[in-house]
Amino acid sequence: MAAISVHQFAKCITCHAWSPDHSMVALCPNSDEVHIYRKSQDKWERVHVLQKHDQIVSGIDWSARSNRIVTVSHDRNSYVWNQEAAEWVPTLVILRLNRAALCVQWSPRENKFAVGSGAKTVCICYYEQENNWWVSKLIRKRHNSSVTGVAWHPNNILLATTSTDGKCRVFSTFIKGVDTRDSRTGSSSDAKFGEQIVQLDLSFSWAFGVKWSPSGNTLAYVGHNSMIYFVDDVGPSPLAQNVAFRDLPLRDVLFVSERMVIGVGFDCSPMVFAADGSGIWSFIRFLGERKTSSSSARYGSQFSEAFGKLYGQSKQGVGNDAIEPSRTRGGIHENCINAIAPLTEDGDSKVTRFSTSGLDGKIVIWDLKNQEDLSVYL
Repeated sequence: MAAISVHQFAKCITCHAWSPDHSMVALCPNSDEVHIYRKSQDKWERVHVLQKHDQIVSGIDWSARSNRIVTVSHDRNSYVWNQEAAEWVPTLVILRLNRAALCVQWSPRENKFAVGSGAKTVCICYYEQENNWWVSKLIRKRHNSSVTGVAWHPNNILLATTSTDGKCRVFSTFIKGVDTRDSRTGSSSDAKFGEQIVQLDLSFSWAFGVKWSPSGNTLAYVGHNSMIYFVDDVGPSPLAQNVAFRDLPLRDVLFVSERMVIGVGFDCSPMVFAADGSGIWSFIRFLGERKTSSSSARYGSQFSEAFGKLYGQSKQGVGNDAIEPSRTRGGIHENCINAIAPLTEDGDSKVTRFSTSGLDGKIVIWDLKNQEDLSVYL
């Protein structure tokens, strides 16, 4: 079993983030508050409650170097929290949004952060010391619907986004006076702020979680059509692959190495995807689940079950005695997993430990070190 610890923090968790040393976790219990827990011996103790938002907190990110927490909410506001003595003090962020803020992530150098919103807009925020607040520059007129995910490239300039218009896009976020020109970033450092580098039209349904590989050479994102997409050589001529699976859609993804990705979502159990020696990606297996069945039988059973429900029939009365039962949903998690976060030291290119949180109110810590069949991909 890959799971090493399971913690029940609330009835429902919308998002979570870890402190730099992983001794504390910040989470939203599906409310307008952020609770910070510290592990004391074998128990988690709530030590802080961040109260500033007045609607559900939809995104949290805890910076690894500067120890700052950024939060965004459906109330269209964002705050950067700095720890002063024993208290967390909020700093105002000028977002200029007229719809909910949905997701947030610090840039690798932590001099900026990106906020995706329901206003079809991405806010790139940076600090203004004269006024002691964070201001934003907006990327507009590109997305046709809500921005559901943001992911920073390791070069601190490129930003990938996903949207419910079904597209994944990559933008330049170079801000004069905040970023520096770097020849190692290639042509992306010459692009102006908000310039679209590429638009990927691989999905015909909502697109959700998006992540870059540790090297920045590969981009992965997921669609609501039970597919995951991998894109190499992001630019004018990208190389794309899509992997379809017969299970429920994913909500978020995480690269644990250049050749392995963990996906989490509505199936309540993390899914492992890996690339072989020729670079072809495929689904490997579920984590935290022992039971397996043939995919064709599983697909037929799911279809017949849904068909029976549509016409008010019981599952046993459909008349498919030869079809095996559907795969039991979930395992350790009992509801949709909506977030996955790495547990690794700064600078590590491989992630052997990570955490997941879901609508069941649990945070589960997973360890891949003892998974012999997966070690070849780490």
